[in-house]
Amino acid sequence: MTKTLAELRSRRWFAASDMRAFAHRQRIQQMGLRREDVMERPIIGIINTWSDLSPCHAHLRERAESVKRGVLMAGGMPFELPAMSLGEVMVKPTTMLYRNFLAMEVEELLRSLPLDGVVLLAGCDKTTPGTVMGAISAGLPTLFCPAGPMISDRYLRHGQPPRVIGAGTHTRMFWDEYKAGRIPEDEWVQLEAKMTRAPGTCNTMGTASTMTCLVEALGLMLPGAAAIPAMDSAHTRMATDCGEHIVQMIWQDLTPARILTRGAFQNALVVQMALGGSTNAVVHLIAMARRAGVDLTLADMDAVAARVPVLANLFPSGNKLMEDFYYAGGVPALMNRLREHLSLDELTVTGATLGKNIDGRPSLDDDVIRPVDQPVSTAGALAVLKGNLAPDGAVMKPSAADPKFFKHRGRVLVFDSPLQMNERCADPALDCDENTVLVLRNAGPVGAPGMPEWGGLPIPKRLLDRGVRDMLRISDARMSGTHYGSCVLHVSPEAAIGGPLALVQDGDEISLDLEARRLELHVDEAEMARRRAAWVAPVQPYARGYVKLYQQHVTQAHEGCDFDFLQGAAPTPEPAIY
Repeated sequence: MTKTLAELRSRRWFAASDMRAFAHRQRIQQMGLRREDVMERPIIGIINTWSDLSPCHAHLRERAESVKRGVLMAGGMPFELPAMSLGEVMVKPTTMLYRNFLAMEVEELLRSLPLDGVVLLAGCDKTTPGTVMGAISAGLPTLFCPAGPMISDRYLRHGQPPRVIGAGTHTRMFWDEYKAGRIPEDEWVQLEAKMTRAPGTCNTMGTASTMTCLVEALGLMLPGAAAIPAMDSAHTRMATDCGEHIVQMIWQDLTPARILTRGAFQNALVVQMALGGSTNAVVHLIAMARRAGVDLTLADMDAVAARVPVLANLFPSGNKLMEDFYYAGGVPALMNRLREHLSLDELTVTGATLGKNIDGRPSLDDDVIRPVDQPVSTAGALAVLKGNLAPDGAVMKPSAADPKFFKHRGRVLVFDSPLQMNERCADPALDCDENTVLVLRNAGPVGAPGMPEWGGLPIPKRLLDRGVRDMLRISDARMSGTHYGSCVLHVSPEAAIGGPLALVQDGDEISLDLEARRLELHVDEAEMARRRAAWVAPVQPYARGYVKLYQQHVTQAHEGCDFDFLQGAAPTPEPAIY
């Protein structure tokens, strides 16, 4: 399938002999460009999520220049388009609140402007699914250029062997030790200054690297690109390659619709499990699949998790970092180890099949990318739980949890907000022990709003002092992919819309049976009916603006948290040009 110059979408803006096309060409020349720059070349949009307040993307201005260079070398014409930057750490209450905003912005930028194809520059947690969702719906040839992980750090302490440090995972670990009095103040300040040493996304298998690796597995990225460290010279060269390659994709009409089949999403699920990827991928994969017209469910994910072990020895499931994964061969090497689980005939942005892309890509370090018979964890990267507490499902990451909680029953402490939770957990007299089940509610898509990463509930201070580092914790929130622990997340339906989590009270008992995939609240139905009748929905203060729109139209976690009016693959008409 090939396109000619006359068939390019941008010709609708520039090729006619009427007054409107005259004005379009006139304005291009107003910017110092030549008439032939838009009349004789495909036009490439470069969606750039760079921002001064997004440290993960601090280098994307320079990478955009590399992409432009590649586009020009291949005979295209590049135009850089800024889009909302969602730096995970800085945006409050959560970037997840604005993922759909970014997706809408990307879709409308691509639809409303004279573009033939697009390179997406993103990488921090929600920027990857947000930009991809928008590009899927716009339907233009799309190539994803990942921001790349940051370089690694080392923790050196006199008398102890060096330890590698990963962003996010070790922040939580060191915080618990600091709160327990095991790290002095001066050392805490030093850690703050050195743990994240350069631009790039978290260097653990957090949400950022999970999602970029999954986009590579889907076939929307150049093979091996996801693992290249942001500050490696290979990253700059990869960006130039992206610019060159998108021009080829336009002539080949390689659109997301040709690439994102059900088989492609099944491949992404296999990679998600083998990576020990972030639980956030559950929400994002479902949302992306629905944009592509693929019905992907929690049951599909649980089925893959049951047969694919964790092979990537990366924090928080393992003990290595993304830099190690890059040296070991990255996603192609991991997928080569998983061939028996993959749909190898899926088309990718290279124009070749996935099987062709991963041929001859062995693992170069068996400690980082393990052989199938020597997994990092046999517990699995994901478990989907159901029961009377989560009728539509909840998720857990067994590979990052303490196995002693895989079958557990305990008395409940319930918190209605993070503020209440933090205040109570700081109380040295809080009535709890290591068997207590901590519950946070009103932290879901509608309730928070935006489903923030509040699901890694803090260990109460009195238990930290006793050496407790994990407890069973349940919420309708998400958890950072860099974090770890026995956390049940994404309880659906959420408390704010009347889900069973809204009816839990202090002193109730909850049980988890991981093997049976059950999550149960042990309260009889008559009492539940009484509580349900007395329940009053939380007051929401948002009377206007984007957040009000969000709360009115966001779907629940098991449905991908997309807007109900954006799901599906139905086409939108091209804009009229008059």
